[in-house]
Amino acid sequence: MLLEKIQKESLDLLRQLIRIQSFSKEEDRTANLIAQFLEERGVKTQRKMNNVWTYNKHFDANKPTLLLNSHHDTVKPNSGYTRDPYDAAIEGDKLFGLGSNDAGGCLVSLIGAFLYYYEQENLKYNICLAATAEEEISGNNGLELVLPDLGKLEFGIVGEPTEMNLAIAERGLLVLDCVSHGKAGHAAREEGENAIYKALKDIEWFRNYQFPKVSEVFGPLKMTVTIINAGSQHNVVPANCTFTVDVRVTDAYTNEEVLEIIRANVDCDVTPRSIRLKPSSIDKNHPVVQAGISLGKTTYGSPTTSDQALLDIPSVKCGPGFSGRSHMADEFLYVREVAEGVEGYVNMLKPVIVG
Repeated sequence: MLLEKIQKESLDLLRQLIRIQSFSKEEDRTANLIAQFLEERGVKTQRKMNNVWTYNKHFDANKPTLLLNSHHDTVKPNSGYTRDPYDAAIEGDKLFGLGSNDAGGCLVSLIGAFLYYYEQENLKYNICLAATAEEEISGNNGLELVLPDLGKLEFGIVGEPTEMNLAIAERGLLVLDCVSHGKAGHAAREEGENAIYKALKDIEWFRNYQFPKVSEVFGPLKMTVTIINAGSQHNVVPANCTFTVDVRVTDAYTNEEVLEIIRANVDCDVTPRSIRLKPSSIDKNHPVVQAGISLGKTTYGSPTTSDQALLDIPSVKCGPGFSGRSHMADEFLYVREVAEGVEGYVNMLKPVIVG
């Protein structure tokens, strides 16, 4: 049976991927493996740096295209590991290994679902499969690099461990470097203008301000001051005070809108490190979401950031595995989750692309 064959091959591929070190920016060998795996099954692939992508056999430029995306880079193993991160050992019902849960299981399951539909004719959508790099560091040479090459996309499924539930919205992220300016002087005399005191006024604003629009999924937008630095010695009034603000943007605002509101309300200089990591969402009534719901999956808003933040199309984050296992010591995935992931994606796509 085709599905069972694909499920077995997906598990085998995952074990091979785990055995290859693939830290962000060092994913060349896993990219080679993914391309080889697809080419051996008659699928022609394209590649840019460590990103590999392809399309279904009967691609039709007159049809809309859906994106299946996940990443093959990993974080570095933390110091708590008690086993070889690259052993890919199966013990009982668990497959251990770095990247097994985040996001190897998702990636091989999406590849499996792609192969299931690869040769089918008369699909309502084209399928673009993209296995991308540098997700763990929000790098510039991953999904963002190849998006212009993928063509026009209608909607996407981003593979991240969600227990196959549907993250229909994801918070965006702004990291702001702020500088309050004063004037240096001697602390023993009435000299200078203390930049710390000026910063405190703005910090208090960040602490208390409530954005008018509240997300139905996430609730209020959240801002947190996380770093502060000022002064050089005890008797000098500081001329500058720097502080950092972590802003978790909801789907009620764009990053640009949030930045404009902040700058209108504070006196300090505000410089975002990036505005790339945007909030994202998909309508709960979208056919792919409704298909997932019909399979018994729940919907929620994800507080974590993924490559979904780089997409300008409706997208849902969904995949086998559990987010709480990501980046943990002795990371693992339940063996059954790979088979469930392949079947879950296949069944979720069927009413959308087959009808």
